Amino acid sequence: MHETTPPIEGYEGLPVGTLQHRVRSLDTEQMRQLVDYEESHANRAGVLEILRHRLHDLEEGAEPSGGTQDFQPERPGPPTGGSPVSTDTAAPASSPPPQGVPNQPAKPKGDRQ
Repeated sequence: MHETTPPIEGYEGLPVGTLQHRVRSLDTEQMRQLVDYEESHANRAGVLEILRHRLHDLEEGAEPSGGTQDFQPERPGPPTGGSPVSTDTAAPASSPPPQGVPNQPAKPKGDRQ
């Protein structure tokens, strides 16, 4: 029987980097539940690889960490630097292509009409 809720709150919306930290505090049985949940729901190959690797480590004797489920990776702040846009830094105005203005038919040359 598949679990209807994963053992990590908000699991479906976690970024992979956060998930890697959160699963460290789960025990073997919780990891099995999480693998089953992922397989029966989103079945994401990259996520399953992370979960199965951690499950393997636990089955080989690794211990759950005393970490918290509140871990959030650092998020970058707003960009700094760059150049402000102004009339001095704007790109030059472009002229229409030599073959005419888009959506305006070309005029025949010479004696062709």
